[in-house]
Amino acid sequence: MARGWGEVKDWSQSNWLGSGLSRLGALVLDQLYPPVCAGCGGPLMASDALCGACFAQLRPITEPLCPVLGLPFDSDPGGGALSAEAIADPPPFGRARAAVAYGEMAGTLVSHLKYGDRPELARLCARLMTAAGRPLFLGGPILVPVPLHRQRLRFRRYNQSLLLAQEISRLTGLKVDPHLVERHRQTRQQVGLSGDARDRNVQGAFVANRDLLRRLGGRPIVIIDDVYTTGATVKAVTRALKRAGAERIDILTFARVVIGGELPI
Repeated sequence: MARGWGEVKDWSQSNWLGSGLSRLGALVLDQLYPPVCAGCGGPLMASDALCGACFAQLRPITEPLCPVLGLPFDSDPGGGALSAEAIADPPPFGRARAAVAYGEMAGTLVSHLKYGDRPELARLCARLMTAAGRPLFLGGPILVPVPLHRQRLRFRRYNQSLLLAQEISRLTGLKVDPHLVERHRQTRQQVGLSGDARDRNVQGAFVANRDLLRRLGGRPIVIIDDVYTTGATVKAVTRALKRAGAERIDILTFARVVIGGELPI
């Protein structure tokens, strides 16, 4: 049944009131807990940002880069040349892109987002990811966050990859589907594991939705995660989705480990 004008007016007023109360609540919280830089703890105007000095410590990944793995080149090799890593071990996905190289400041942001109860930092990370991921957004892909096992989700209270996907969706209008793939087996945390151990840890950990092809409707997929280290997790998710019939899959993360760079601890 169509909604009457009175219902629309009542809904609009309540929606406006709820929005106003949310803004008032945010102002009160800002007075009680003034926003600080996620890097150095200095005072800021907004709670989802870095000060200029800390922001300058992020190392954005820009061209020239490997068209498959998104690894930055020291100089332009020209002609769509691939990195040695992409040639030696071709990934199951099409392309991977990341906003920044993993380093001390990127690691601090990811740590605060995942373990420090700072979900608002997803907004900052997503803004940078959206800029880096523009080439992946052609064709209106579905954004698929790497899922957490339900037990770990209860412990953390939120999935940082889902928060990132939702913020990217807000900036781009792309749809998020967190139910296209499930982590049906709990795994060890990847931190501290070797590359081979990471692969074994996530092997068979993910299963795709039985209704995947209908939910996709022919659209490609962009898997969203916080950090690309060895790629073991996103490769395992990709393989699960491909076994269910998905064809075009790319990867977008906030940070990625650059060969010879700093590893997450």
